[in-house]
Amino acid sequence: MKNEKKLKSEERRAAIVKWLKKENAPLKGSDLAKRAGVSRQVVVQDMSLLKAKGEPIFATAQGYMYLAPATQQKVQRLIAVQHRPEDTREELYTFVDHGLTVINVTIEHAIYGELTGAMHISNRQEVDAFCATLTETKASLLSELTEGVHLHLVEGQNEAQVAKAIAALREKAFLLEE
Repeated sequence: MKNEKKLKSEERRAAIVKWLKKENAPLKGSDLAKRAGVSRQVVVQDMSLLKAKGEPIFATAQGYMYLAPATQQKVQRLIAVQHRPEDTREELYTFVDHGLTVINVTIEHAIYGELTGAMHISNRQEVDAFCATLTETKASLLSELTEGVHLHLVEGQNEAQVAKAIAALREKAFLLEE
């Protein structure tokens, strides 16, 4: 889907926003670069400029996403969990199988304080892509710095949906409770 000619800066940024809005899944910077006929570094710079102009673009491990304002009020909850790294896929499946989106992960680091990583994972395919990237890059999970303790900001349609996910996490002994 490479363009025949290199797009000019404003035209390119408008096209990037259009492409991101059209997709329901993250788009990789390298794919956007190919479409626009520029380098990935140019796309990274474009993203910074678009974010500075207030465009709701988020970078995730799977690529860039355009997060349009919600037309319906959704419920967000911060959920404390603890598990081994090898249980990550099962934990994320538990959230998405209950219709939740995992917005981010946060840990409390002894030196740096709160560290938060964007996730924006809503389905099993995205969980699998996240886990594949984790394996391919040999990256460490933030929770590995805190003996598995971490927080997830999740979003769902209603409180009942969130409550069911919490019950499932409790049943699997992932929920961190007093």
